[in-house]
Amino acid sequence: MKYHGLYTAIVTPFKDNKVDTEALKALVEAQIAGGVDGIVPVGTTGESPTLTNEEHIEVIRLAVEYAAGRCQVIAGTGSNCTEEAIEMTKIAEKLGADGTLQVCPYYNKPSQEGLYRHFKAIADATTLPILLYSIPGRSVIEISVDTVARLAKDCPNIVAIKEAGGSVERVNQLVQALPEDFAVLSGDDGLTVPFISCGAVGLVSVTSNVAPAQMKELVDTALSGDGKKALELQKKYYPLMKGLMSLDVNPVPIKAAMALRGDMSWEIRLPLAPLAEDKHEKLATLLKNFNLL
Repeated sequence: MKYHGLYTAIVTPFKDNKVDTEALKALVEAQIAGGVDGIVPVGTTGESPTLTNEEHIEVIRLAVEYAAGRCQVIAGTGSNCTEEAIEMTKIAEKLGADGTLQVCPYYNKPSQEGLYRHFKAIADATTLPILLYSIPGRSVIEISVDTVARLAKDCPNIVAIKEAGGSVERVNQLVQALPEDFAVLSGDDGLTVPFISCGAVGLVSVTSNVAPAQMKELVDTALSGDGKKALELQKKYYPLMKGLMSLDVNPVPIKAAMALRGDMSWEIRLPLAPLAEDKHEKLATLLKNFNLL
């Protein structure tokens, strides 16, 4: 399996403080109808830190069941506890996930040697293709370019990285240091075109929860090499991408957007708080501007 194209970091819908399975099923169907290449359940956008282990496993199981082989399912099974990440990854593999997203351990603040050993231990415990996830804004540290290159060399199933550090220069460095078949994916919607122009091969998107077809068009156009058209689409959709990430911390705005559309309830779990009421009108206007409401 190769990582390539558009992947949606899907939200986890709740109803009465439980996973809303019907809303989740409808979300997966909408993603497939929009042409996405894959979905990524229980990542940052899926509120994985506030799911119980049982809920986490159930969302992965349902995502695999609902996708039914029509798109890739990349299960978020990373943790700042190596043993927990290994356990969850083994479960995801048994459930039929196509790959696994492994976030850079947060809070512990390990050294690069610690990161290398962490990810290698996970890779040694599974046959799933691993998508590393470097997001220093949440993890405090990044997975260094040298560490990614070392892992790519030593672990055949570590085959990609979701780069969410906001730096085009780092994408350039990764492309220089890694094998040609190692996939770099953008972890920031608004940087999709710049990242792809420097060698990235896809996007893990938040915006595509509500606009899968639009984001698929953007990614495919950028990957096709049509730079002029890609820039036109970047300019067109940038206000949407920016708005869904700037009204509050992710995934608060995207869940609020989906609630406004009637796709699911407004529920979000503490310590995240619902979108402030004075921002609802701004969000509604944003969605209407793109015919999403």
